[in-house]
Amino acid sequence: MIRIERAKYPFNSSIFMEWTRSGSDVFVRIDSAEEIHASLQKLADNIGFNAAAITSGIGRTRETIYGYMNEDGVYIRRKLDSPSELVSLSGNIARTEDGKAFTHIHCCWSDDDNNVHAGHMFKSVVHVVAEIHIRILSKAIMTRCPLPDVELLGLQFRDVQSQ
Repeated sequence: MIRIERAKYPFNSSIFMEWTRSGSDVFVRIDSAEEIHASLQKLADNIGFNAAAITSGIGRTRETIYGYMNEDGVYIRRKLDSPSELVSLSGNIARTEDGKAFTHIHCCWSDDDNNVHAGHMFKSVVHVVAEIHIRILSKAIMTRCPLPDVELLGLQFRDVQSQ
C-alpha cells in the first residue's frame, strides 16, 4: 500500500510526503520544505496509531534547532541554519494526554565541513529529502505526561487491552 499525502503549502502544490506500509513497518519520504516533526505527527494522525519507534532516518535538512537538556532539566538550544546532511535520526511517536501526536527525536547532522552536530531535535526543515523508517507498536499506548522540574514530557505505557 502506497499513500501520497499532499502538503498544504500555498506557494508550491508539488510538495508532498509519500509513505508505504508493510505490516507494522512504515517507510516515509518527506520532501523539501516540510518540517520533520509536523510531517510525522500528521502521519501518526492519518494512520491512527498511538505508539511507534522511529528506528532510522537520513536526508538533508536546514533551519535546524537542536540541543540538549542540562543538569537543571532545561533544554539548551542551538541553531544549524545552513543545509546539512541528516546522518542519523531516531526516536518515538506517542500521544499527549489530550491525544495529540507527539514526536521525540534525536539526530546527528554533518555540516558541509563535516563537523558533526547532534542532540535533541526541536525543529528541522527538509532541504532535499528525508527518508524515515517507523515501526508501529500496535499493542501499546504511549502517553507523554509532564514531569516535575524538567522541560521533558515523561513517557507512560499501557497495553491496548487495558484501555
